[in-house]
Amino acid sequence: MKLIVALGNPGEEYRNTRHNTGFYFLEAYLKEKGFTDWKKKERARYIEKYVQQEKVIFLEPLSFMNLSGEVVQAFQHYYQIPSEDILVICDDLNLQLGKIKLKEKGSCGGHNGLRNIELHLKTQNYKRLKIGISNDKEQNTIDYVLGKFSKKEQQQLEALCPKIFEILDRYFVTDFSILMSQYSEKNR
Repeated sequence: MKLIVALGNPGEEYRNTRHNTGFYFLEAYLKEKGFTDWKKKERARYIEKYVQQEKVIFLEPLSFMNLSGEVVQAFQHYYQIPSEDILVICDDLNLQLGKIKLKEKGSCGGHNGLRNIELHLKTQNYKRLKIGISNDKEQNTIDYVLGKFSKKEQQQLEALCPKIFEILDRYFVTDFSILMSQYSEKNR
């Protein structure tokens, strides 16, 4: 069984903000697959499906970003999913807009949603699909991540959908180290 978690903040006011990049890509992927039967439980919305004969939970915590770990932990415990079978999709300030980085484990890198997940799972041993949102150092970080994408930036993200969908499809059938070597991009 696998748990795929997208990070973001709940509510319309946060839709299309930089911090909701995880929600954006998971929702686009699920729509593409025709998976639309969302359920609600434990301050989250989720979809249960079988992919490649394996049960998968697609999860969006509806707590705020900084409390995502509580929700992830609740689902992990309920479904008895090992942390190494969790993939978190999130934004990354340290990557240029549209760059992708896959990580098998490691520190939160300053991302508060990932920090809270590590706190509640008591491990850094879970997978990440990080999507670059750049970093405007002239702006307050909170204002920047909660700010909306420009039209041009939104188009750049939309153009990433086929690659993100391919990564997610291959995640179920390909060793993660291969995915990391094939899809992680240099930050140039």
